[in-house]
Amino acid sequence: MLAGPALTGAPLTGTAFAVSGAVRAPAAPPVPDTPRAAALPPATVLSPEAPAPAPSALAPAVAPTPDPALPDDAQPPLLRAAFGAAPLAMAVVDRGGLVVGANDAFGALLGARADALAGRVAADLVELASDPRTHRAYNEVLRGRRAELRCTRRLKSRDGRARWVQVVAAPLAAAPGGPADGGDAPAGDGVLVSVSDIGARRELQARLRHLQMHDPVTRLPNRTLFFERLSAALGAEKFGQAGTGRVGVCYLDLDGFKAINDTLGHRAGDALLSAVAERLTGCADGAGRTAPPFSPLVARLGGDEFALLVEDSTGPEQLTELAESVLTALQEPFDVAGGRLSVSASIGVVERRSAGTSATALMQAADTTLYWAKADGKSRWTLFDPERNAHRMTRQALVSTLRPAIERGEFTLEYQPLVGMTDGRVHGVEALVRWRHPQFGALAPNRFIQLAEDDGSIVPLGRWILATACRQARRWQLDHPDRPPIFVSVNVAVRQVWDSDLVADVAGILEETRLAPELLQLELTESAVMGSSGRPIEALRALSDMGVRIAIDDFGTGYSNLAYLSRLPVSVLKLDGAFVRGFPYEERDASAELPDPADEVIVEAMIQLAHRLGLTVTAECVETSAQAGRLRRIGCDTGQGWLYSRPVAPERISELLGAGGESARS
Repeated sequence: MLAGPALTGAPLTGTAFAVSGAVRAPAAPPVPDTPRAAALPPATVLSPEAPAPAPSALAPAVAPTPDPALPDDAQPPLLRAAFGAAPLAMAVVDRGGLVVGANDAFGALLGARADALAGRVAADLVELASDPRTHRAYNEVLRGRRAELRCTRRLKSRDGRARWVQVVAAPLAAAPGGPADGGDAPAGDGVLVSVSDIGARRELQARLRHLQMHDPVTRLPNRTLFFERLSAALGAEKFGQAGTGRVGVCYLDLDGFKAINDTLGHRAGDALLSAVAERLTGCADGAGRTAPPFSPLVARLGGDEFALLVEDSTGPEQLTELAESVLTALQEPFDVAGGRLSVSASIGVVERRSAGTSATALMQAADTTLYWAKADGKSRWTLFDPERNAHRMTRQALVSTLRPAIERGEFTLEYQPLVGMTDGRVHGVEALVRWRHPQFGALAPNRFIQLAEDDGSIVPLGRWILATACRQARRWQLDHPDRPPIFVSVNVAVRQVWDSDLVADVAGILEETRLAPELLQLELTESAVMGSSGRPIEALRALSDMGVRIAIDDFGTGYSNLAYLSRLPVSVLKLDGAFVRGFPYEERDASAELPDPADEVIVEAMIQLAHRLGLTVTAECVETSAQAGRLRRIGCDTGQGWLYSRPVAPERISELLGAGGESARS
């Protein structure tokens, strides 16, 4: 049933294909094995099931419903006029995909007369056959198996200009045997195709996207666009795109920018950022004139952080040369806020294969490398080093498991004898902590003690070491009552003094283990003791008054404030091993470095001074008999080193004590 009054009401907008019967055009060939139906009306087509509008609902100005028995020329002229004048470009396509008729708007869109388009393949006119997926969907609409197709196309007019349009194809009527029951729709039901010009909308969307993807201060691409491009560069190889299969990033931030921003204000800071952005862009443009040329993407990631992305990089050298050019470009002062400002940058450089990495992993590596550049002195670039990064990752893994490891009992103590230089007997031992890490194996103190001091876990760890060493010293005393008891020396960090009540801890442990205070020696480094005041010195004096011996470890390499030494509650100096290593060896390779005689003079002077102050001296790192003999002749009291014993388990110390306390090489 054809309904002319359906054209009344809201005005038509957009662009569409023609309706059969409205524009005189040669009939399209019928779909094979399908009878040709009567001509379609020039306007809206209602499905056979749709009820006809009531006569009372029709406006007086609307033409009566056209009679299908009348020829096209006898159809109501209002319907033909509405179709032809509609601003929406429209056409009706038969089931064979050929245009039955088109209106003037459609002809103008394609730069052709509307009546000349009849019989043309509609899919070719609006680029519906340009990709298989869209063409397949369009054919389903033609057969009545799909209710609608919407897609965006870029059409070229005869003058060469291109415009973006939205194409909508929909059946004019739902036919029996159509999508509902799987059969094809009858050929008499045409397909209405409309084409809307969306160029202005896309232009607005592009402008909005540009604002969304660019930094308003520097007008550079922002973090979002940078990561979008980086992800695309990393995914290029997956899709088989040509290129080197590598990617590189220079990640930089400005040294001292916060001070400029805080003192001169945000306006001056923004002006400086814009000036920096111009120079970075200049570096990128300069890269396009190198051999081979390349075009880095310059982006502001936020604050004073910038990044240069090099897609299809040729190797680390290309990135380091780019970083060097950036540092050079930033050396010239900037004219900002009525003055000249100087600024430098630290740059982290990462270059690697695209395969097997991600944007997140790449930028984590760049951030780590930027941190290295700042730690190395700023105003420089640093190339990512996998080994250094592995060490950092290991460090982080150790930090995160330190405290739980104490609770799990992963730490053990080994003991290195302190031997009298005159009698060769073991007078004491130094307790040395080891970490039996389940992943990294046995770790020496230099791998984790500083980490423990940094995060505060040195307090519970130090308390455990102190208690364990005191218990072991008491056990040796009870197991060997026939010989003089040996003392145990325990290293103490200054943070243990500040973050805990060390005096109370020591007193409680001595009472619990029933170890005499004079059998405990606490070692602190020279740099930690010299120049200290307040609570650390008060704690050391309280411990000394208790009877505990205080030793300065690694003496001679720190402050060496000898005048201050007389005012400290110290009873032992432990000479740093660097002095002893300068002593002559018994057997020395002819090519080996000659010992420094000044080391012997310095050691002899320090021993004499210590004795004048009532202190005893222990020499560390004694490795040869010649060194031990020389130390004995100049008056050193105690020696410690591999000549006597490596750090050993407590059972080995028990064996030495059972053998009369004489040390043995092991």
